[in-house]
Amino acid sequence: MAIKNHRTISTLISRILLLAFALLPLYTKSNPKTTPSRSIVFKRAQSLNNGVSVSWLEQTWNNNILDTVELKDADFKLLKKLGFKSIRLPVAFAYFESKGTPLEKALAHVDEVVKQCNQYGFKLIIDYHAGNLNDGNYLTETPRIINLWQILTKRYINQGADNLFFELYNEPPHMDPQIWKDAIYNIVTAVRKIDKNRTLIVGASNFDSIYELSRFVRLADDNIIYTFHFYEPFFFTHQGAEWIGDQVATTGVSFPYNGENFPKLNPRAKNTWGETNYYQYQRDGNQQSLKDKLQIVKNWGNKYDVPILCGEYGVYNKYADQDSRCRYIKAMRNTLKALNIPGIMWDYNSNFSIFNGPPSMADLPDCMREAIGYNAAK
Repeated sequence: MAIKNHRTISTLISRILLLAFALLPLYTKSNPKTTPSRSIVFKRAQSLNNGVSVSWLEQTWNNNILDTVELKDADFKLLKKLGFKSIRLPVAFAYFESKGTPLEKALAHVDEVVKQCNQYGFKLIIDYHAGNLNDGNYLTETPRIINLWQILTKRYINQGADNLFFELYNEPPHMDPQIWKDAIYNIVTAVRKIDKNRTLIVGASNFDSIYELSRFVRLADDNIIYTFHFYEPFFFTHQGAEWIGDQVATTGVSFPYNGENFPKLNPRAKNTWGETNYYQYQRDGNQQSLKDKLQIVKNWGNKYDVPILCGEYGVYNKYADQDSRCRYIKAMRNTLKALNIPGIMWDYNSNFSIFNGPPSMADLPDCMREAIGYNAAK
């Protein structure tokens, strides 16, 4: 009991300290002072549908990341031709700061993407990617994140709120959900003191988990889109992904589940959750399972009357066969459409790309053209 009380007191003290730099009460019951109408935020959420992430400025393993230009006019023209409507731009701001890189160098790239999206008619999400926030450092890390967003908010204050969105923090880790809520509310509050009309995008802890979002209590701000990432069944979408580990060592997994070609369990996956998922895949590897899980967050959005966004979905393309990737993307797009949930694919030109090679029509398989609803006649 003494240990329990000690932890309770420690948690209470931490939250009181966090309140010290909060500008407003965290859980005010009052309505936001100035927000667009409810219909506008739902409309803005839907305008992000059929989007794609461009994983370039988030590649922390690439030391020369800021010396390259990944998005050229040809890319915007190709994305336009394929029918994409929005672009999500993950940016590893904390990583650049840790390397002593001038913020202006990174923002010069962001400025160019903003300009190109305006030129080609894409909605744009600027996403704070690869952050360092956790249970142990949130008292010092949250103010750093706030400072960055204050700079960005002032910089882009004149960009139309219908066209530019701020995703305040990508995939908060497995951390105390209450601490995460404290932190994100303070970040929202700081942005709102500068920009009352920008639509913000917020996810839940445990890496934008659908399950954590289903337990989240919405914030007291009507101009927020709530995001989640969906890679279920992970056993299929991340098969062979080297950065995950032995849990996903089993490869040759098709979608949907097919008992005739189902591979043997890789010995490396034994005694990991990958072994459990191996035996569950017979039940999970189908479109109905996707719908059942997505229905969880759909129900949550309906409960709070807030817009939701599937901010990432896709398939690691090194080991999954082409036809299975196409079937999965098609199943996801059809299911999201049926549930009226806008979706953004991960990603355009990296290891989850829909292309077999560099982005081009020649490298886009026929089955993927069908999966993404490409219509050459348009």
